[in-house]
Amino acid sequence: LSIRDVERAKKDLSSQASELARSNAELEQFAYVASHDLREPLRKITTMSDRIMEMRKANPAADINDYLDRMNRAGIRMHQLIEDLLAYSRVSRKPNPFESVDLNDVFTQVVNDLDVRIRQSEARVESEELPVIKAEPVQMRQLFQNLIGNAIKFRRAGLHPVIRIKAEPDGNNFCKLTFTDNGIGIRKEFFTRIFGIFERLHSYSEYEGSGIGLSICKKIIEHHRGSIEVSSLEGDGTTFVIHLPLRQD
Repeated sequence: LSIRDVERAKKDLSSQASELARSNAELEQFAYVASHDLREPLRKITTMSDRIMEMRKANPAADINDYLDRMNRAGIRMHQLIEDLLAYSRVSRKPNPFESVDLNDVFTQVVNDLDVRIRQSEARVESEELPVIKAEPVQMRQLFQNLIGNAIKFRRAGLHPVIRIKAEPDGNNFCKLTFTDNGIGIRKEFFTRIFGIFERLHSYSEYEGSGIGLSICKKIIEHHRGSIEVSSLEGDGTTFVIHLPLRQD
């Protein structure tokens, strides 16, 4: 073996070790979800059904509608968690072949999909001219939908959301996309945590959702050999900066 072959083998081993470490970290997060996030709504359903049976034994005519409503909401919550887990796992699979994707078209499609939420919140969603890149179209729509949807969801009380997207060149084969909003912001100590699976900074009663959206965004970007970073001030909006290759050579 030549020195070049040895160096290449070392690099391959290092890459495989990094991928294995990442996979193990994901497995640990999935185990936590299975043991905690999914168990909580199941526990609530079991508790409510036990109470219904006790009430009916004591009084067959007892009003159980409140308990049934809580059970229904817990079931919906568990269903959403499972759907989000499946969405995350689909991103982890080998993506479809990359093709030319006009991000202006992606933006238009996502804004149309979010039309009801945009009108209800009276949000203003603006975009500068965006590039055409080699990417997986469905995943690009997921990326834009999660980021714009989050900006609408985590808006400040009494303030209409304003979301701005812009793009600029970033070296020979990269573009930099910037998503900026005027929402509630994120404290600096949570900048890394927000990209974890099912990480929530607020209670479910404050903001609905499973907390998986940004972890899906991060995984999509990694599949495209890109990166994502966040800057924010609590109470003063958030900016996500994404670096994506223009080509996948």
